[in-house]
Amino acid sequence: MYGPRLVSALAAVFAATAVLFAIFGFAYNLGFFAVAALFGAVAYFMWYHASGRFAQRLYRSVERRAEPGTERGGFGAGPREDWEPPRDEGARRRARAAGGQGRRVRQEQRGGRRGRGRGPGQQRRQRAAAAAQRGGPTAAEAYDTLDLEPGADDDAVKAAYREKVKEVHPDAASGDEERFKKVNAAYERLTDD
Repeated sequence: MYGPRLVSALAAVFAATAVLFAIFGFAYNLGFFAVAALFGAVAYFMWYHASGRFAQRLYRSVERRAEPGTERGGFGAGPREDWEPPRDEGARRRARAAGGQGRRVRQEQRGGRRGRGRGPGQQRRQRAAAAAQRGGPTAAEAYDTLDLEPGADDDAVKAAYREKVKEVHPDAASGDEERFKKVNAAYERLTDD
């Protein structure tokens, strides 16, 4: 959505406007107090939202409704066994800023249910399996498409990719769209590993 800093700044502007109208109410006319009250209410609700208290209150009410033993009538009503509480975006941002520990924080928030045991090797195998399902090239085919020796480092892959793209890009004189797609698929395959 939008950042809490922006909403807090807008809340401060509305609060200052409310104070200004309250001063006008004392100095000129009591009707200004009604306008000051409106600006004050808007400032309060914006601050309440920006502080995160509104979201916390909402999440608590959702969690209470989803607790076991709180059966409610209606279609699809009742607690869900696979329900997870909403993610705390602020904790995720703070964790990333503190050293990229966002995944660990998310796993702890979820009770470690997802992502458990996923190391770099398992993630690589999952990406390779996903590429195979999409019909992408194998690693050997990708190296062959880019005219590289198997096991070439990332810099060599990038350099070969750039040269091949110049040759086969559809806008080039000798360009071919199908070969261009193959070069892109090969590059994606080798950079996913």
